[in-house]
Amino acid sequence: MTVVRALARPLLSMIFVAQGVNSIRNPEPLVPKAQPVTDRLVPMVKNVAPAQIADRIPETTVNLVRLNGVVQVLGGLALASGKGRRAGAAVLATTLIPVTVAGHPFWQVKDKDARSAQRIQFMKNLGLFGGLLLAAVDTEGKPGVAWRATHGARAAKRETKRGAKAAKREAKQLAREAKQAARIAKAELNLG
Repeated sequence: MTVVRALARPLLSMIFVAQGVNSIRNPEPLVPKAQPVTDRLVPMVKNVAPAQIADRIPETTVNLVRLNGVVQVLGGLALASGKGRRAGAAVLATTLIPVTVAGHPFWQVKDKDARSAQRIQFMKNLGLFGGLLLAAVDTEGKPGVAWRATHGARAAKRETKRGAKAAKREAKQLAREAKQAARIAKAELNLG
């Protein structure tokens, strides 16, 4: 791991761990902003999620805020520690979407200064989202799973062709040897 990655990951994850802990300990101040988003999002998720998961999704916004906090803490720790860093970054990016829409709806704010402040926070979250997307796809210079799968398939195809050609050569050689053995046997029968 490079020095840049060793510094960047904890720095990027720090806000999520801190906000996640805050959401777990004190969710009530976040509920009014989260309520409109959870009222729309929870029924949609429950409709598409398997029954085992849908039944476990909390109904109250307070519990949803706490659950989001837990996910942010776990994702932040995964990203910061490097253990499950790509999955942690992807999870954090996913949690950031409803948080941004609920927390910074600048399009609904009437006051010009307040709207400007909310727009800045919204764009800051978009920047964090971009950083998380980069962290989610960062393979540290090693080939990703998709590349390895494609490369492995090509190598297998190449080896299969080589094996087929070798088998064809062997079959021709065996056929020649069988013909020669038959000629020798026939010649011996004619002499005998």
